[in-house]
Amino acid sequence: MKVALAHWQGRVAPVFDVSDNVYLIQCAGGREIKREPKTLNHHDPLSRAKEVTGLGTQVLICGAVSTPLETALAASGVRVIGFVCGDIEAVLRAFLSGSLHRPCFRMPGWVPQGRPAGCRRLIKRQWSGEKWEKTERR
Repeated sequence: MKVALAHWQGRVAPVFDVSDNVYLIQCAGGREIKREPKTLNHHDPLSRAKEVTGLGTQVLICGAVSTPLETALAASGVRVIGFVCGDIEAVLRAFLSGSLHRPCFRMPGWVPQGRPAGCRRLIKRQWSGEKWEKTERR
């Protein structure tokens, strides 16, 4: 599996749309095999999605990502794990161990999909391994 991890100063880049640097990481059996730094040259969503896909990327881990870019990546077959923050080594370890869903890796102010920002009603969600699922309303 090839994972692209957008980075800036040793941490996950806060906004993927304008981040130029990714590590392309080859993973197998839950561990890192090879890591290559890559520089992205395009900033418009379709060109950037083609560039990322052209690297053979299957999973992208990044900070904030615009809806048009996330849609273009998903349409190209890239699984986007967005709104992630933290030290790149800790984030990569968490991804490989299946614990990237932990709250400490979520950007401040991140709201689960389907819940309006600023909503005062608490919606309990549980990680299913692939996505957040609503489990209970209070």
